[in-house]
Amino acid sequence: MTQTLHQPERGFANEEFEQRFELVQNKMREQQLAAILLTTEHDINYYTGYLTQFWQSPTRPWYLVLPSEGLPIAVIPTIGVECMAKGWMSDIRHWSSPHPTDDGISLLTEALVEAVTRAASNSGFKHIGISAGKESHMRMPLCDLDQIKANLKKHDNRVDFVDATHIMRRQRMVKSPKEIEKLRYVAQTVSSVFERLFEFVHPGMSDSEIFRAFKIQCLTEGVDDVAYLVGGADQGGYNDIISPAGARILRDGDVLILDTGCTFDGYYCDFDRNYGFGKVDKSALDAYEAVWEATEQGFLATKPGNTPAHLFHAMNNVLQKAGALGDSVGRYGHGLGLQLTEPPSNTPWDNEVFEVGTVMTLEPGMEFAPGKLMVHEENIVITENGAEYLSRRALPQLPIYS
Repeated sequence: MTQTLHQPERGFANEEFEQRFELVQNKMREQQLAAILLTTEHDINYYTGYLTQFWQSPTRPWYLVLPSEGLPIAVIPTIGVECMAKGWMSDIRHWSSPHPTDDGISLLTEALVEAVTRAASNSGFKHIGISAGKESHMRMPLCDLDQIKANLKKHDNRVDFVDATHIMRRQRMVKSPKEIEKLRYVAQTVSSVFERLFEFVHPGMSDSEIFRAFKIQCLTEGVDDVAYLVGGADQGGYNDIISPAGARILRDGDVLILDTGCTFDGYYCDFDRNYGFGKVDKSALDAYEAVWEATEQGFLATKPGNTPAHLFHAMNNVLQKAGALGDSVGRYGHGLGLQLTEPPSNTPWDNEVFEVGTVMTLEPGMEFAPGKLMVHEENIVITENGAEYLSRRALPQLPIYS
C-alpha cells in the first residue's frame, strides 16, 4: 500500500545549530576542555550543516574547532568555502588544498591556539578534546596530527589532547524533532517500496537485477540515495546478509532478505525485509515468526530509563525459546542518524540509559538451522510513552510470492 508522504524541509534553522553548539560548550566547560577538534564528516555536518558527497575523496582534510569560549571555527580547503558558507558558520578559514607541505596545519594551529588562549585566560582550561573512543576515528594524516601536537606544545607545553568521544556521542544520540522528522520520512518512504516488492521482483531475476530494481524504486519514491544495500537469497533460508549483488538467480523455494540504508538530507534509515518465493520450508516460516516476535518484545521493552541491555534480553529470550542455534551478528540493533549505524548497541553489556529522542534499530537475528539465518529489523524512536515505529511494521508472517 503506497502512502503519500510529506517531504520535510531540507537543512535546519540556524537556531538548531546554535542550540547544539551551546549544549556542547556547556559539556566542554563541565569537562574542563578548552576546545574540541572535529575531523569527520558526520560530526562536522552535525555542528555546521555542511553536507556534501565530496567527503568520498580522501585527498583533502577538513577541520572544525569547537571552542569552549567564542564561536566555532571551520578550517577547510578553499573548494568547500561556498558550500560551508550556505549554513550558519561565520568563521571559515581556508587554504588551497592539496598542498605539498602545509595542508591546513598552520591555519589549524592558529585556530587551536586562539581557542586555548581564550579558555585559559577565562577558566584556565588547556586540554583539547578529540575522538579517540569506540566507533570513532580521526580523519587526518597521523603525521599532521603529530605536527599539530608539537606546534601546540611549543605554544604551551601543558596543552594536551584527551578523549571527548563521549560528549559528541551522547549529544548525537538524542535527536531533535526536526531530525526525527527526516528519519521518519526516509523510513516511511522505503517502507512503501518494501511493501510493493512483489510488483518488481520475481523468480528468474538475478541478485544484481533485484538490487538495481530496488534502488530505482527507492530513488523514484523520494530518497536522496541508496547508500547501503546488501542481502541475498537461498533455498529455505540464507546464510549471508552482507554481500553485494551477484549473478545468482532467484527461484522457487528461496528466502530473500534485503537490508538497506537509504538517506534523506543526510539522515539514514536502516532496516530489512524478508520474502519467500513458492513453497518455503516450514523451519524458515517459523524462524521468521520468531524474529518478528522478538522485535515486538524489544519494542515493548524500549522506554526512557531502560538500556540497550534491556532490549537485548527481551529479544534474546524469544529467540532462545524458539531454538536459536546462535547469532553471528553480535548485537540486536543499534543507534541511527547521520550514520547508518551509531552508538549504542543492543548487547547484554551496553548500559547506556535511553532518553526521549533516541533513535534505534531493533534487529534480532538467529541461526535457525545449520547454515541458515533469519534477521529482522525495524527503526524506532523513544518517546515519553515508550517506543514509536519510524518504519512501517512488517507483516507477522513471511510474505510469499506465489
